[in-house]
Amino acid sequence: MTSEGKKLIVLGVTGGIAAYKAADLCSKLAKVHEVQVIMTENAQRFVTPLTFQTLSRRPVITSLWETAEWRPRHVELADEADCFVCAPATANFLAKFACGIADDALTTFCATFHGTSIVAPAMNPKMWTTPACEENVAKLKQRGVLFCGPASGHVACGAGGTGRMKEAAEIFDFIQQVLS
Repeated sequence: MTSEGKKLIVLGVTGGIAAYKAADLCSKLAKVHEVQVIMTENAQRFVTPLTFQTLSRRPVITSLWETAEWRPRHVELADEADCFVCAPATANFLAKFACGIADDALTTFCATFHGTSIVAPAMNPKMWTTPACEENVAKLKQRGVLFCGPASGHVACGAGGTGRMKEAAEIFDFIQQVLS
């Protein structure tokens, strides 16, 4: 918890087209909490770190090699954070998270953080229903990771079905319920 009594939310943003919705979520969260954004390299292809820095009023972590004095920032954040939210959570991220792969700043934070974790999946409906993805989701749920979505509807590629990321307002309300 921060000094003002606000919660510290770590917002992970991964490389899917739904990353644009994460900017709206960041804006909503920053009105009531402190928000620290960690972006994957692929997320930066959809939305720039400057967008999230402006909305969160904090530098965005984009590299595993950013440090705060002698401690890596992802380790320090894991000690400080009240909640972790990943939106969008791609199939790639869910697989890494489920298997404990820690090869970038976001997944290394996940490997270090032991608090409340929420993911908002976003992917093509065919990806969501693959046996591998279903196994990863089951494994994460068994570990206590909370899922907000995915929703049904049309995704960016035009396909329809379950896989669409929930809207920022729905994710925000879900986070607020979990934190209360």
